[in-house]
Amino acid sequence: MNTLAMTPARRWLPALNGRQRLGALLLALLLAFAWLVPWLSDADPARQQLTRILQLPSLAEPLGTDHLGRSLLARLASAVQLSFGMALLSVTTAAIPGVLLGVVAGWHGGWTDRVLGSLADACLALPGLLLVLLLVAIAPGNFWALYVGISLVLWIEYFRVVRARTRILVATPQLEASRLLGFGPFYLFRRHLWPELAPQVLTLAAFGAASAILAMAALGFVSVGLRPPTAELGLMMIELLPYYHEAPWAMAQPIVVLFVLVLSLNLLAGRDPR
Repeated sequence: MNTLAMTPARRWLPALNGRQRLGALLLALLLAFAWLVPWLSDADPARQQLTRILQLPSLAEPLGTDHLGRSLLARLASAVQLSFGMALLSVTTAAIPGVLLGVVAGWHGGWTDRVLGSLADACLALPGLLLVLLLVAIAPGNFWALYVGISLVLWIEYFRVVRARTRILVATPQLEASRLLGFGPFYLFRRHLWPELAPQVLTLAAFGAASAILAMAALGFVSVGLRPPTAELGLMMIELLPYYHEAPWAMAQPIVVLFVLVLSLNLLAGRDPR
């Protein structure tokens, strides 16, 4: 499609295909659940009611209660808010410097490219999970330690993809013509680079969000992530695991929510082959 015929919105955000629309719908439903439940219900995700341990779903508690009598509806809504908030914050923090540094390295080349590439390689030399575990060990149970660790792992992907693509785009006749006409860097980025980079960056963002959610859940499941009584999907799984015989429906709920959340982001990242 000719970029001159594109609307401004279409230049900045690529159109969604059918698979991506399904992912967006599933994600919208989960987020609506997460934000409407606290608004419609006054249930506290941390409030214990020991007389209501492992109650079956009912009108009062549509998803039942856990091993401490806490509302699973309120805890799942809080867990989705926490997981999606962490993913959104981590991806945004990683994407902005990753894209900007990738464009700078691919555009200028030379020593700028070598210095930034060496920085990315140095970060990549330390395994991502080890880096996250190191920060969590320094500040156990701290949300910000998880956030910083995941962001430091994710930015390298944006940098390397954007740098490689920018090297090709800066040599195109269209960009060269705009440069000779005297247009500034922001115009060149907005007009020529971003429409080509956007599909790849947004795909990386969706996969990165799914990876961040899975990393948080995995760390919570092995009890090195966030600490109780925080409502977090991996932490809920390990807390309910000893009761899977008595209340399999309770154990299944955080697993299903995590599955749908990650599936929606993976579908949102998918693209139909051309």
